[in-house]
Amino acid sequence: MRPAILLVACCAVSACGSLSWDHVGESAREAARNPWVWGPLAGAAVFQLDSWDEDVSEWARDETPIFGSEGSAQDWSDDLRNAAVAGYAVSVLATPSGAGDGGWVAAKARNAAVGVGAFAVTAGITEGLKVATSRERPNGIDDKSLPSGHAANAAVFNTLTVHNLQAIDMGPRLRTSLEIGARAVTVGTAWARVESGDHYPSDVLVGMALGNFMGAFFAQTFLGLEPDARLALGAEPVRGGAMLYWEMRF
Repeated sequence: MRPAILLVACCAVSACGSLSWDHVGESAREAARNPWVWGPLAGAAVFQLDSWDEDVSEWARDETPIFGSEGSAQDWSDDLRNAAVAGYAVSVLATPSGAGDGGWVAAKARNAAVGVGAFAVTAGITEGLKVATSRERPNGIDDKSLPSGHAANAAVFNTLTVHNLQAIDMGPRLRTSLEIGARAVTVGTAWARVESGDHYPSDVLVGMALGNFMGAFFAQTFLGLEPDARLALGAEPVRGGAMLYWEMRF
């Protein structure tokens, strides 16, 4: 069995009190209100009009206006997705730890665990939707077109990167430029998947919406809590991988 990330939920009994489910619910509502979530979903709905989805897909594959060929678009989609992961890793290291974070290593591990958790949940939902929808890809290689995993993965990491940028001391122009760059990587990844013939436009838009939602939800739920919050996310190394866990204190 190859090394894997084991996702488990753990409940720990500690001090008296009640679990802050209100915070979780508010995080979900706030994430759903993000224009980077509902905007792509609205765009995916528009592409269902007439045959726009198929027409744009066919045009993109024939013309490949940005990446030059389907093969090049495929390579770029991989590279841009990997750049999103690398950008998030850099943002984790650059984010200030703070006096109440329990040490530099612990703070970085917690921030990284949020990214791993968001990615794992996003990947699981993406795979489930692919199986449920069974939509054939434009290039016909299989029936896992909806939603785009590349777009979802890039979106979840870039959304977390944008969140981390808010905590880093820098000028507003630089922060805005980096945020635009992160979003551009997501859009570039998504469009590359259209030009490569792996997805229709609506597939990548749904993937973007899913990734952006999960990134915003995890950031607001686990990184936006007060130090004494009763809901926490952590990670521990185990043989053959790592264990990611939620700790709920009652």
